[in-house]
Amino acid sequence: MTVDGRVVAGRYRLGRRIGSGAMGVVWQAHDELLYRTVAVKQLLLQPGQSEAEADEAKRRAMREGRIAARLQHPNAVSVFDVVDEGDGMPWLVMEYVPSKSLSAVLDERGSLPPQEAARIGMHVASALAAAHAAGIVHRDVKPGNVLLGEDGTVKITDFGISRAAGDGTVTATGMLAGTPAYLAPEIAKGHDPTPASDVFSLAATVYAAVEGVPPFGLSDNPLALLHKVASGQITPPQQAGLLTTPLMELLAAEPTERVDMNAVREAMGAVASGQHAPSFVAHQPAPATVAAQQRPHQPPPPRQQPPSRATSTAALPPVRPPQQRPVGEPEPSKLNRGAAIGVALAVVAAAVVGVLVVQMLNSKQQNNGGTGGGSQGGGTSATSGPSTTASTLPSRQPVTSDPTAEQSVQLVRDLYSQLPSGDLAAAWAMYTPDYQAKLGSESAWKSTLASSMQSISLSNVQSKGGDVYVVVADAHITKKDNSKVKQPMLFSIRWDGKQIFVNNETKVGAATPES
Repeated sequence: MTVDGRVVAGRYRLGRRIGSGAMGVVWQAHDELLYRTVAVKQLLLQPGQSEAEADEAKRRAMREGRIAARLQHPNAVSVFDVVDEGDGMPWLVMEYVPSKSLSAVLDERGSLPPQEAARIGMHVASALAAAHAAGIVHRDVKPGNVLLGEDGTVKITDFGISRAAGDGTVTATGMLAGTPAYLAPEIAKGHDPTPASDVFSLAATVYAAVEGVPPFGLSDNPLALLHKVASGQITPPQQAGLLTTPLMELLAAEPTERVDMNAVREAMGAVASGQHAPSFVAHQPAPATVAAQQRPHQPPPPRQQPPSRATSTAALPPVRPPQQRPVGEPEPSKLNRGAAIGVALAVVAAAVVGVLVVQMLNSKQQNNGGTGGGSQGGGTSATSGPSTTASTLPSRQPVTSDPTAEQSVQLVRDLYSQLPSGDLAAAWAMYTPDYQAKLGSESAWKSTLASSMQSISLSNVQSKGGDVYVVVADAHITKKDNSKVKQPMLFSIRWDGKQIFVNNETKVGAATPES
């Protein structure tokens, strides 16, 4: 279709075509009233649509204009006007951004360095946090909807299938809201989108930026891809560097395990500046309102000396002591803010504690003599047999300088060597107070371990990509009913300047049965 030179609404003279999508074509245009360049989206009816479908498409287009106009943010493309030319569909007049989409950039470059991807993710998260605060869920966050300006600006666009609180639902029967490769698992299962769904899609977009492919891969068969998305089985990133831990936690299969978009923005900002992102302690937002998912940040706990790990659950001091903090690194309180938020908002009842622990640890596999599968990085895999005593647990030596990968790996091995029925007090002391708060009381944690599994052992224990603060392993679990599964796990490690602790345990995809 050629409409070059056409004047829309008596003032917008169309120029070159700059984009197209499922709902229409975007033109660069000149606003002859205000003498500025704009983008005009010509919304098109699809061939073969009935009159009712065409009417629904018009209402959806008007809804896009209303929703997008509600959001005014420097990292979101603004909508200036919606006009009706009497030719069947409205035209949207939008901010013109000289740019390329992230999708086009990835086609050219293949992938981006982690810090560059994190900078993009930080700006998009900032816009989406504002959208969520306004009651808007984007529902189609993907590289094609992220614009990278020639001057370094980053903007999210195309709120065409967004849903805003208070707007009537306008969705064609059978219409899938979002692009399959970047959908959250709950959407693929048919659930309604929420802000947590946008968190997953943004993490998937950043994942694609550093890996070159989305977390569920690519497929010409959309149904097969949807099935894979619904399973939640992602491929752990190999090139993400400092982004590895936040991406794995933001890509959690359960939406209640993801933090809000404000925490995402802070984590991406930390990585963009070359720092370790704070490990998230996910909280379950109040389901009734969007506002409950946008709670304000809580200040981190006051700095104090490390407590005795055997008995205290006081807050940890900063991740790294001031005298050893590299030049240019922000205060540790900023790095830990995401974890502090999660703890402040977590409301974990004893019943929920049981579910969380079972999901993360599952069961235990009997492993006599440390033969739970060849572990990597030296040493033996973690094992659990008959009840052991504290004397079987190696003495915890102080870690007074930056930890090594071997020390982080050994920490995970030592912790799991006591589960589920060994020296559980010593194992509990290897968790940070933040993570202890997420698990609940020590007694409830011990009770759940005893009631849910016979044995658990680890194999293939190693640091992830050389990052000393990320450890991955396969957990081999024997449940109380004698069924056995293998569950890939990711562990976040925190250092307080004197000792290292496990700050989070995350399932990586679904468990697989073992004979």
